[in-house]
Amino acid sequence: MRQRLGAIRASIPVILHLARQDLIERHSGSLLGATWTFIAPLVNILVFVLVFSRIMGAKLEGFGAEIDQYSYSIYLISGVLAWTAFANSLGRITNLYKDQSHLVTKVNVSLLALPLAVLLAETIVYLISMGFFVGFLLLIDFPLSAYWLGVPLIYALQCLCVYAVGLSLAVMAVYLKDIKEVVAVVLQVWFWVTPIVYVAQILPPWALGWMQLNPFFCIVDSYRELIMYQRIPPLEPLALFSAGTALILCLSLWLLGRTERDLRDCL
Repeated sequence: MRQRLGAIRASIPVILHLARQDLIERHSGSLLGATWTFIAPLVNILVFVLVFSRIMGAKLEGFGAEIDQYSYSIYLISGVLAWTAFANSLGRITNLYKDQSHLVTKVNVSLLALPLAVLLAETIVYLISMGFFVGFLLLIDFPLSAYWLGVPLIYALQCLCVYAVGLSLAVMAVYLKDIKEVVAVVLQVWFWVTPIVYVAQILPPWALGWMQLNPFFCIVDSYRELIMYQRIPPLEPLALFSAGTALILCLSLWLLGRTERDLRDCL
């Protein structure tokens, strides 16, 4: 383990360089360039607010007359931002070793470190989006409480899960060409079986029971408990999620350790 951590530390300059290049190349060739990194999240939040609050009038009750009209937008944004970071990170890490094959085969970079570059780039985009979200909440006088301090902890747990799962998928994608497509389809289905754009309470009791087995349900529910309802989320689902993530991480590290030499040769 010390050797692996040392390899990751030695790869920090590479991680920072790749994350920076990632953010730059997303909009390379466009007129505004990296400015789109700020424009896209702002436009998304404005669309959610204007369409669902002003045009459709969708709202949740119980937040006060002035806040109720924006309550569904807050509910939606807090879930969509988390899901976007999760899905984008997992999808990109899945094909990471193949996309960076020129680097993996020519530079002695830790394969454990490469996914961290993706997570760092997506985290920067998430922080920008959350900055606009907080600005919107301040504009409508939505109270920001000390419970917001729990949001980075939930996000860190989310990133750890993405890293653990993505590491295994990245290894398998080198040998199985269909993994990338399978992950894309699973993420599409996963989005709709998670209460991100709808309220979980509209589900029938039997479906709500099965929803507890959805790993991302406890993550998105925790964000909303902290941001919207300003209370500590249920700890038992988070503990189970953490234990499952730790188990998957151990399996992923074992898988990479067994296949790393062959993996570099296959690339």
